[in-house]
Amino acid sequence: MSALSHSHLNSSTFVLTGVPGLENYSLWLSIPFSSIYAMVFLGNCMILHVIRTEPSLHQPMFYFLAMLAFTDLCMGLSTVYTVLGVLYGFMQEISLDFCIAQSYFIHGLSFMESSVLLAMAFDRYIAISNPLRYSSILTNDKIMKIGVAISCRSSLLIPPVIIRLKFLKYCRPHILSHSFCLHQDLIRMACSDIHFNSIYGLALVISNLLLDAVLIIISYIMILQTVLAIASREERMKSLQTCVSHICAVLIFYIPIIGLTMVHRFGKHLSPLVHVLMGNIYILFPPLMNPIIYSIKTQQIRRRVQRLFSSKAI
Repeated sequence: MSALSHSHLNSSTFVLTGVPGLENYSLWLSIPFSSIYAMVFLGNCMILHVIRTEPSLHQPMFYFLAMLAFTDLCMGLSTVYTVLGVLYGFMQEISLDFCIAQSYFIHGLSFMESSVLLAMAFDRYIAISNPLRYSSILTNDKIMKIGVAISCRSSLLIPPVIIRLKFLKYCRPHILSHSFCLHQDLIRMACSDIHFNSIYGLALVISNLLLDAVLIIISYIMILQTVLAIASREERMKSLQTCVSHICAVLIFYIPIIGLTMVHRFGKHLSPLVHVLMGNIYILFPPLMNPIIYSIKTQQIRRRVQRLFSSKAI
């Protein structure tokens, strides 16, 4: 390992990390990982297909769900080549340019998913507090503007910190903590001044992920206040049930991010296996679980999926 580290000190390539301690079982590990990626692609494509082909699902809530499915699909596409490449053995290294591009998409898509989840929380609040004016408030034009704003926020704020990675000097061993590239992983190997990356990166996290999380919590406080004001217990439960899928999506998105951040910040003494495990949960768990959750918990999606499979069976 030391010889490998020394050989990459002055190169422009970085070594991808598979599953530490289980290198001899990479081909076996590729089977569950390939299955997970297949489920990610099939599940999110199914959600997009169902929403596109079913006129009754052309509503604000499902447009936002389509944005979430598209983001999850792109997250899977941005990492599948390197993750499976390491396990199948045809990719052990990654160039700096490829690494920077991948980190841009991973972080950008994370910010996009956070923004979509915030928009979905706003959608739930409008649906519960103003059910009669729901369609008139969230028109197709407004949803399109929200979608454009989410895309701009997620893609235009990141380039300054990502582009600067190209001009840093990397004098520490070029061994990544994961089988994909993250900004925090690259600056850990840099020996240049990284104050801008650290400060700007922290500002991005605060202004995107943290702010979105706070606003989502505020939205649910307002939703709870609205629901508690409803006289009928049955109506209260019915209103809250429409939020279950979204709450699950929020939890499976933010918990892995918090876990990975804690591991990178305070887990230097932990086994490399923990870093790899948290990294894979971060990139794979939300895209895998969101289609499952919405297919099970959302009645309209569940019925349409059942009809889709029953028609194919016939």
